[in-house]
Amino acid sequence: MSRFILALDQGTTSSRAILFNEQGQPTQVAQQEFRQIYPQPGWVEHDPMDIWSTQYAVAQEVLKKAGVKASDIAAIGITNQRETTILWDRKTGAPVFNAIVWQCRRTADFCRQLRDEGFDKVIREKTGLVTDPYFSGTKVHWILEHVEGVRTRAEAGELAFGTVDTWLIWKLSGGRLHVTDVSNASRTLLYNIHEQKWDEDILARFNVPASLLPEVKPSSMVYGRTDLALFESVIPIAGIAGDQQAATFGQICLEPGMAKNTYGTGCFIVLNTGERHQSSASGLLTTIAWKLGDSIPTTYALEGSVFIAGAAVQWLRDEMNIIQKAADIEGLANSVQTTDGVYFVPAFTGLGAPHWDSQARGIIVGLTRGSNKAHLARAVLESIAFQTADVIDAMNHDSGLKLDTLRVDGGAAANDLLMQIQADILGVTVERPTVTETTALGAAYLAGLATGFYPSLDELAKRWKLNRAFSPRMSADQRESMLAGWRKAVERAKDWVE
Repeated sequence: MSRFILALDQGTTSSRAILFNEQGQPTQVAQQEFRQIYPQPGWVEHDPMDIWSTQYAVAQEVLKKAGVKASDIAAIGITNQRETTILWDRKTGAPVFNAIVWQCRRTADFCRQLRDEGFDKVIREKTGLVTDPYFSGTKVHWILEHVEGVRTRAEAGELAFGTVDTWLIWKLSGGRLHVTDVSNASRTLLYNIHEQKWDEDILARFNVPASLLPEVKPSSMVYGRTDLALFESVIPIAGIAGDQQAATFGQICLEPGMAKNTYGTGCFIVLNTGERHQSSASGLLTTIAWKLGDSIPTTYALEGSVFIAGAAVQWLRDEMNIIQKAADIEGLANSVQTTDGVYFVPAFTGLGAPHWDSQARGIIVGLTRGSNKAHLARAVLESIAFQTADVIDAMNHDSGLKLDTLRVDGGAAANDLLMQIQADILGVTVERPTVTETTALGAAYLAGLATGFYPSLDELAKRWKLNRAFSPRMSADQRESMLAGWRKAVERAKDWVE
């Protein structure tokens, strides 16, 4: 009997492998960091072979640490850093260029050109995305235009494009599978989320040959099997989802109106909108959450990103030397009952959703002679909660759904004070699960559903266990007063850089 699901969690700075048992509990973890490449300011690359070698190494390591054979694994599920773009040779499997990472801004001029033409409206309508260097399509265009010989080879059908999930599955299958899932396809800027196919008009404008593109599949199905040379026996590959969609699935946000927030360097808030692809008037992204099989309707979502969350705590630690380690912020902030009117807007790299102001910069306002480091520490935590509230307000407005609970994960979700502040600012209950490895868990669940290892969605819902719920304690008047102050502070931060 197969006893485990192997989840491969390929992130921006490290590759991880986690074994999950039948109860959805992680039993063993392995992790390796890999090199970040910065060719010039604003450019970010990875070596695709580093992505593969570290991911394969941790898969082997986690099996060895657990004393588990490949025959004990029911399936592999994959979750990945989204939007990162790789092109490789179909015969040799050799990359033609480094992976261009989602953070890379090298295509800003091309995006500006598309906006000047008005083509951004076409992109928004068909893909649900904004025209930004963040997404894969403009990165593919850049490689075709700037790497010698690549366009000729692409047009001859010799090359393959993929996001990180596609690259890993190509390598795992020995080059037999060139596939992606709907969640990753919906982040490329090339995929029509309404018709659910690669969009001919966008491909034509980007001058991207259709022969480059992977086949788009549901997020939960058996795509194929690993190459026999990799493990001592073959393992089904059966689940794929981009990291934020996987985390939403791992949090069992299966019904319209359910949402999760991942508190990391930034925040990623995803709201399940069901079978409705809800367009946004508030600067949010409309995206595909998952599709559980060919005959099952697609689930859509609204997504909003906060650029600076945990990174603001790191700033207090590393640049301001106000705390020694990140966890110290909770005790310091808890030493005062309020910020005494101090607001901190962490717009270090501009403001994300729903403001989308790249000219904004970080500010501290409301200082008096009595303001001290504890007030600033509390203001930093409040800024994370306020930014999350801005996104969720936009989601409620766009969707007509009323959020009543927010499920949370990520490193900063361990901070009890922040979670209580979040519940107070939102006026809804915040729920933290016992298993916080929700991204890898989502990939494991998708793979387990496809292979029968996990019997049903109802059974998965039963496996979700609450660690702690944070209920709002703040009065509506106090909440509105604090939000009014926050909105004034944000206005001061906007449009700062000429």
